[in-house]
Amino acid sequence: MAENIKNEDYNPDLISLTDDSGKEYNFEVLDAIETDTGRYLALLPIFDDAKQLLDDSGELVIVKVSEEDGEEYYFEIEDDDEYETIADAFVDRLEDFFEIEEK
Repeated sequence: MAENIKNEDYNPDLISLTDDSGKEYNFEVLDAIETDTGRYLALLPIFDDAKQLLDDSGELVIVKVSEEDGEEYYFEIEDDDEYETIADAFVDRLEDFFEIEEK
């Protein structure tokens, strides 16, 4: 007899980000890291269209979080060394749960 199993505890943290041209993108927050240099999020794009999912590179999107007047703002990490350090930290934390290919 087959049993339906529901994971009622799984409530993903979802955020929407808007690019400079006003296009909105949806992401699931996979992990967060706080360091001496700031707080960072590892995001996985969410697609409404299955074709977009297949065409996606599957790369994590990593952003730096800044808080101002109680509002969170998300920024691209422009410093290459900072990005590499944070990306390596996320890979170490997430590789047990996801198949991650390092470049």
